Amino acid sequence: MDKKLKVGVLGATGMVGQRFITLLEKHPWYEVAAVAASPRSAGKTYEEAVGSRWKMDSPMPETVKGLVVMNVNEVEKVSAGVDMVFSAVDMSKEEIRAIEEAYAKAEVPVVSNNSAHRWTPDVPMVVPEINPEHFQVIEFQKKRLGTKRGFIAVKPNCSIQSYAPVLTAWKEFEPYEVVATTYQAISGAGKTFQDWPEMAGNIIPYIGGEEEKSEQEPLRLWGKIEDGVIVKAAEPTITCQCIRVPVLNGHTAAVFVKFRKHPTKEELIGKMVNFSGLPQKLSLPSAPKQFIQYLEEENRPQVTQDVDFENGMGISVGRLREDTVYDYKFVGLSHNTLRGAAGGAVLCAELLTAQGYIQAKE
Repeated sequence: MDKKLKVGVLGATGMVGQRFITLLEKHPWYEVAAVAASPRSAGKTYEEAVGSRWKMDSPMPETVKGLVVMNVNEVEKVSAGVDMVFSAVDMSKEEIRAIEEAYAKAEVPVVSNNSAHRWTPDVPMVVPEINPEHFQVIEFQKKRLGTKRGFIAVKPNCSIQSYAPVLTAWKEFEPYEVVATTYQAISGAGKTFQDWPEMAGNIIPYIGGEEEKSEQEPLRLWGKIEDGVIVKAAEPTITCQCIRVPVLNGHTAAVFVKFRKHPTKEELIGKMVNFSGLPQKLSLPSAPKQFIQYLEEENRPQVTQDVDFENGMGISVGRLREDTVYDYKFVGLSHNTLRGAAGGAVLCAELLTAQGYIQAKE
């Protein structure tokens, strides 16, 4: 790419917004040209607006410290200086749907980390290795919105990343029934242990809305475009429990699967470790070279050892074995704020850029 695209980050002061900022700091294709947040942060420098609430391990990039935070509600003003925006705004779903659509109608592509548009029929919800063909629905969305270059694309919930890619790799064996329990890190709630000291040594067996997302969103990934909208797949049936655990980063899933066909353990491992997609074929900047790794040790994957596999963009799987009730069971691990959140959105943007959906303004 001859010249970097100018990007904006909506909701830039929050935890996911901060993760976007760090991922984009030295990105070969993108540069942060605008940061936007709530009216109470507008007019301050980014450094002033975030203050002591910087939650990343790495320091705040020098390139954004002096950027003046814009009011996210001033859509035309923010849109004027950017080629696209990443959305991590903290609002009600109705407000998010409205503001993301407003940016799209202002002819700015929106790649969103939020859940508000995940079930909008003509908005693609994509894991680039799994369902890149869903980006084709963007042309139907543009017709509905009356836009030439503006649209919305979203990434799915962080909780499904540790098992949906694995089930996709096993598609030819026809998994039809899945039981999953996810053990989810506190950063998924935008928290650190400093913010949430009562989580130390604690488990909370409820995360609002997560179980429905974990059961239904994989079906949308595996769906098909029909008459300009995405129709979700009918199978496999997934039932899930989601539990908050005292881990900073990393969602782990314990998963049980029934298959119509009868694969061997060796066949399942082979399909996992050889599974790749367009991001790998195109060598996109954020793409893991190895999407799914299999660990033979009985005590792996572990958050402390495996969550940063492939810079947090890969999936780690272990303990694959036959089950007495289901056919097989395994444990999966993914980084919830990298592959599961901002990193997944950046990878979506890279694929959209590579395919010509996102371009510099003329």
